[in-house]
This record gives sequence, C-alpha cells and structure tokens, in this order.
Amino acid sequence: MRTRLALQFQLYNFQRERMSGEAIPVDRARKLRPSYGFKLDRCHVNKQLRLRLPLKASAAQFKEQIHTIAKDEMLANYVPVYVMLPLGVVTNENVIEDRAGLEKQLRKLHAAGVDGVMVDVWWGIVESQGPRQYDWSAYKTLFQLVQKCELKLQVIMSFHQCGGNVGDSVFISLPKWVLQVGEANPDIFYTNYKGIRNKECLSLGVDNQPVFHGRSPIQVYGDYMRSFRDNMEEFLKSQLMVDIEVGLGPAGELRYPSYAQILGWVFPGIGEFQCYDKYLKADFKKAATEVGHPEWELPDNAGESNDIPECTEFFKSSGTYQTEKGVFFLTWYSNKLLTHGDDILDEANKVFLGYKVKLAAKVSGIHWWYKTESHAAELTAGYYNLNHRDGYRPIARMLSRHNAILNFTCLEMKNDEQPVKARSGAEELVKQVLSGGWAENIQVAGENALERYDRKAYEQILFKC
Repeated sequence: MRTRLALQFQLYNFQRERMSGEAIPVDRARKLRPSYGFKLDRCHVNKQLRLRLPLKASAAQFKEQIHTIAKDEMLANYVPVYVMLPLGVVTNENVIEDRAGLEKQLRKLHAAGVDGVMVDVWWGIVESQGPRQYDWSAYKTLFQLVQKCELKLQVIMSFHQCGGNVGDSVFISLPKWVLQVGEANPDIFYTNYKGIRNKECLSLGVDNQPVFHGRSPIQVYGDYMRSFRDNMEEFLKSQLMVDIEVGLGPAGELRYPSYAQILGWVFPGIGEFQCYDKYLKADFKKAATEVGHPEWELPDNAGESNDIPECTEFFKSSGTYQTEKGVFFLTWYSNKLLTHGDDILDEANKVFLGYKVKLAAKVSGIHWWYKTESHAAELTAGYYNLNHRDGYRPIARMLSRHNAILNFTCLEMKNDEQPVKARSGAEELVKQVLSGGWAENIQVAGENALERYDRKAYEQILFKC
C-alpha cells in the first residue's frame, strides 16, 4: 500500500491505496495552517513563521489580517487526497474484472471527499502482443469510469516488472517480445558481479542501443508514451490527468535494482552493484581509459547482497570507496543513473509538450545503513550520498530541468521503528531529500514505503509535511 503526497511548500497531495475498510478522515489532512517561509540552512529547509504584518500594527489591523490569512490559507493549504488503485486493477489479460465493484468503490471515495486516484499503466500489459501493438482498451474504460465518478487521475508509465519487490501483490512481466530479445541477448538486463541477471527492467546500459528490432529502449518508451498520448488525448485535454509519473527503473524508481527480494535479498542487506552487463562494462572501461587508468576494473570486493558494510573491502572504514579508484567508479555509476533519468524525461517532455500535465519521477527511500560512514545501501542503488556529499541534490537539479515532481518514499517511517542493526536514518533521509528538492525550487511528493494502516504512520506523514 502506498500513500503519496505532492508537496510544494504549502501544497500537499495525500494518496492512499486502500480501497475498503475504515478511512482516515479527509478533514484531518485539510487543516488550516499559518503561512511559512523556508530558509536553506546547511542543506536543509527550516520553516519560519510569517504573518506578513507591519511592525506597528493596531489590534484591529491584526485581527483583519488574520481573517484575510485564514481565507487565503484555506485554499493554499488544501490537501488533495489521492487513493492508489490496486496494482492489478487491469489484469494480465488486459481487462477490468469487476467493473461494477470498482465503480462502487470509486463512488465511495468521491462521497468521502477524495480528489482522485493513481494507477500504474503497465508496459507488459498494453504492448504485450508485439512491438508497437498497443491495446489501451481496458485503461480507456478505467479512465472513463474515473471521470464518470468525478475523480481526478495520476498515471504511472510503468516500464518495469511488477512482482519481486516489497508490496507487490501481483506478477506482471515485461512484454513477452522484450523477454524474447533478452533470451538471445541477456546483457539487456541489469547484472551483478556473479553474472546473475535481473529481469525487472532494462539495463540503462542499453538506453541508446538499437537492440529491439532497430529501436533503442528510449525510442521504445517514447513510442509507448506517444501512443498513450494519442489514445488518451480526450482525458489529457479535459485535464482529468493531473500528473504523469515516468518509470525510470525497478519499482518505477530512479535507481539500480541493487536489492531484489526475488533474487534473495533480505533487509537490511547492503545490496549489490548492478553494472556487469557487457554494455556497462565497456562504458566503464572507456571512461577509465579516458582519465588515464585503463587498468581499472569494476569493483570485485563489494561483497554480496546480504552483507553488512564492515564485512566488505569496498565499504568498510577506509575502504575502496574512499580511494581514487573508488571515487571514480561511484561518480561514474551515479552519473550514468542521472543521465538515464534525464534522457527519458527529455523524451517524455517532447511527448506531452503542450498539455497541462506535470511530469514526475520517483526516488527510493533507502534508509538502512544511512547512519554509517559509507551509506553502502544507497551507493549500490546509485545514490552517491555520504556524510560530506549530498547524493540527492543532483537528482533534484536534473528534475528541475524538466519542471518535474520529485516523488520520494518512506515518509511514514520513524527511526525507532527500525532494528538497531540496520543503522537506519529514515527521518534524516526524508529531511535531506525534501530539502534538496525545495532548494532546487521543484515540487516534492512523498509516499509510504511499506503497507501501513495505523494512525502513527499517518501522523508521521503529516509531520513531514
């Protein structure tokens, strides 16, 4: 279950996946607040109360100004509530199984004051029959139903597999024709040091390689989004859709699939680097040669998925990650991820240019090992974040180029809920990422990482707002 909020200073957007059971009262989230200013202080944002009153204001002026603020802030602090639809609302057979039941639930949401819903639009369902053979019929029916129920829509371009990650309740693979290409050329998938392939999504190493019948993955994604635009134009023009989140990796997140439950990862393992396919190997060798070190190879001492940092030569104190070679590798590894996101969002911007819809991208909340020197789990995922180096500000800066929303996870988490051995810093991580987004003057969204139905998690999300 995911809860998402879209934040831009005082504008928040709360989402909830749960379709039945006791609802959290909407008016609890739509509370009136004073206006706040934001001041950047050591890479974090501090709220400062602003009442916008002259220094010498009479009691009558003060009362009148407070009344005006109350009226203005009621709108400025309005919290749209969005509910995340079930991952399999459109089945692998590309149908909506219980349309009547879904409509009943949507009408309940509308009656409760919910503003809209969010839904994954799965590549593996829509383009399952072959290259450029798109079937949008089930999603068009779904969108018509959402519109009929007077709700708004947030859409995810889901270019990844569903299944194998925390919270995945159904299995939806990549399109079969993509997997067939992978059988002949397994290097299109992310690969760890041992050569194990991960088929959740395509490796960024092939982003611009014409491996799909003459098309590169970025061209394939672009064609998919163009077909979506052309077939869903009525919903775009009517502004039924408020934003489109573009999938950029596993679970739709901008990261490497460093921690995959389907391949045996267990929390709080550090994960593994995922750059050992032939394309990324060649790219690294070329980059190392250009800086005068053709002898440098990809890391062979970073341990295994379920290791702890101090058990590896790479992540231990004074380990490889702090050497010239280690710094070069981590810079290359994280920059490849940034370029990947930048290129796909460039394509998305071309596709949706002229429509009143925001783009968004999701960043994973990797909070375990945050309170260690090496931040190992973040590094294997592609976030080059250390105590003296902000790994998230560059992502926010990249997103600012596209006027895109940064959607971050784990807003519901508190440090004291995590096992001590995980060295978690969920609360500090959320503060760092939101601060980086605000500093780059972009909208910041958030959602819960794990399925939660309790008041404590909900209150923590409100607190992070």
